[in-house]
Amino acid sequence: MAVLIDQPSWPAHGTVWSHLVSDLSLDELHAFALSHAIPRRSFDRDHYDVPAARYDDLVAAGALPVTYRDLVTRLSESGLRVSGRERRGL
Repeated sequence: MAVLIDQPSWPAHGTVWSHLVSDLSLDELHAFALSHAIPRRSFDRDHYDVPAARYDDLVAAGALPVTYRDLVTRLSESGLRVSGRERRGL
C-alpha cells in the first residue's frame, strides 16, 4: 500500500496542483501529510491538494508518482474515493 501523487496539472491560485492520496487508509494519508507539513486545510474528503512546488519533495519523501487515471483507479479500488455525487450531497 502506498501514498500516491499525480502530476501537478490542476490550475488554481496562480499555480498548478497535485492530488495526494493513500490507497490504504486516511490515517496513513494524514500521517504522511502531517510529517511533511502539509496543512490540514489542504484536505478535501479523500485527498490533499498540494502545489507543484512541493511535488519533488513529496516524491523524494516516498510518495509514489502515478497518472491521474491510476490515482483515481487505486483510490476507488481501496474504497476511499468520495464520488462527485457524494461531494454534492446527492
